[in-house]
Amino acid sequence: MIAPPKPLIRAGARFLSSRTARKLSVGGAGLGAQQKTFSTLVAAMSRCEAGRADGIEAHGGASAYARFQARVPLRTYEAFIPWIERMKRGEADVLWPGRCAHYAVSSGTTAGRTKFLPITGAMLEHFKKAGLDSLLYYTARTGSSSVFRGRHLFLGGATTLTPIAEAKPFLAYGGDLSGITALNLPGWVDKHLYEPGAEIAQMDNWPAKLEAIAARTLDRDITLLAGIPSWVLILAETLRAKAHAKNPTGAKAQNLRALWPNLECLIHGGVPIAPYVDELRAALGAEVNFHEVYPASEGFIATQDADASLGLRLMTDVGIFYEFLPMSEFDESRLEELGAKTVPLEGVRAGVDYALVMTTPAGLCRYVIGDVVRFVSTDIPRLVYVGRTKLQLSAFGEHVIEKEVTDALSTVCRARGLSVGNFHVAPVFADAAAGRARGRHEWWIELKNAGDAQASTVIIALAANLAVALDAELMRLNDDYEAKRKGGGLALPEVRLVAPGTFEHWLRAKGKWGGQNKMPRCRSDREIADELRVVASV
Repeated sequence: MIAPPKPLIRAGARFLSSRTARKLSVGGAGLGAQQKTFSTLVAAMSRCEAGRADGIEAHGGASAYARFQARVPLRTYEAFIPWIERMKRGEADVLWPGRCAHYAVSSGTTAGRTKFLPITGAMLEHFKKAGLDSLLYYTARTGSSSVFRGRHLFLGGATTLTPIAEAKPFLAYGGDLSGITALNLPGWVDKHLYEPGAEIAQMDNWPAKLEAIAARTLDRDITLLAGIPSWVLILAETLRAKAHAKNPTGAKAQNLRALWPNLECLIHGGVPIAPYVDELRAALGAEVNFHEVYPASEGFIATQDADASLGLRLMTDVGIFYEFLPMSEFDESRLEELGAKTVPLEGVRAGVDYALVMTTPAGLCRYVIGDVVRFVSTDIPRLVYVGRTKLQLSAFGEHVIEKEVTDALSTVCRARGLSVGNFHVAPVFADAAAGRARGRHEWWIELKNAGDAQASTVIIALAANLAVALDAELMRLNDDYEAKRKGGGLALPEVRLVAPGTFEHWLRAKGKWGGQNKMPRCRSDREIADELRVVASV
């Protein structure tokens, strides 16, 4: 297929942007789109072995969802493993019609087990449509399609795919989802928009990859940048250094906008951006817009369609059917009993925390992906990501979620002009022998601008100050935490300010340095904290 010329792409972008703006202005909850998606998905899965075993029926009708809800259990990834293993060996019509040769390798979070998520042809189409629609949401809300005039730089995982040994003689491949999608871009995107090009995209050595990206794109017309905030910041510094080395007599560029005058958009998602906002604005330039997305290896879930404070709009018409299980009902040990407790989109309420349940065109039916979301509005379905079902901090019944620890740290550090590099929060349990009558939270924080002297009196004083401030902010954000603190069930938290590179060392040891890997922000056990303690003592 011959790629269309760039002027034609810009004209098409203007047309699609206008159409998207009209669609968004109409509003609505997208219930019709969800009903249509449900019918399409069950029709396909009814022709497959797993669907037949679950009693999934192709025909619809008023009671179709009720039958589906009663017959098909909620499942985590582990329950799908036997089916996926058969698909990897080349069996057809297992979870989804046909064979599947590509699998996104994901751990969900850095500390989780490795997952092989099937990427069927229909799933690829979902990602293509959702990715384009998300970008059109941006152009619609800004009223300009000028982002299509230049190149789009994606800081994604390596595009090199690895043959899955146990699949032989069937040829199946595993790799990063961003790599799989990059290898399947439409020709016009690959030719006219996509950066950093096929050769650099294959690299998995992140420091070398960033150097290569900087060298290739320094003089290119980049209008859009997408990536995890921490890597965007490192790329910005790499580019500025390279530009200065190229012209050492000139002034060092203040930000990326000085190097890429047409840069207008940063697409970010996967991790909360709040701890990085001020640093990103300084690194990119005040004129650059932020556009938030909510992607997962299981599917593209939501995207920004208005001011970020209003939440992200659930993408109801890109091929995924959503259900929501109230967290008040959630119990992973008895998921098979909770299928009737879920609600479809029309049943959600604002302000309630839900475990997200997805049925996808990869055949993952009623899959509990481990994310917790909260709707901000329901007339237009906008939500916020609040954390993981497993990554909550509730060792003492305090029920603190990832969003709350992130928001608390962001607020406290911004008020003090501090820049967060990375962090993790864990419990410290009561231990009479160690002189601890009550448990507490332990914050492991790596700051970028607090100095290197971990044991200095300045650092000790700063840690004590942060502990008091974080305690007060968490009490403001979380009633259960406040009750535990004021009732004597929890002691004042402890803050450990660690040396630069501590979290990098831990991530490298886990083989999770670079790409889309995310640091777990909190846990109700000390698995990560104790490993950080070892790293920090080296």
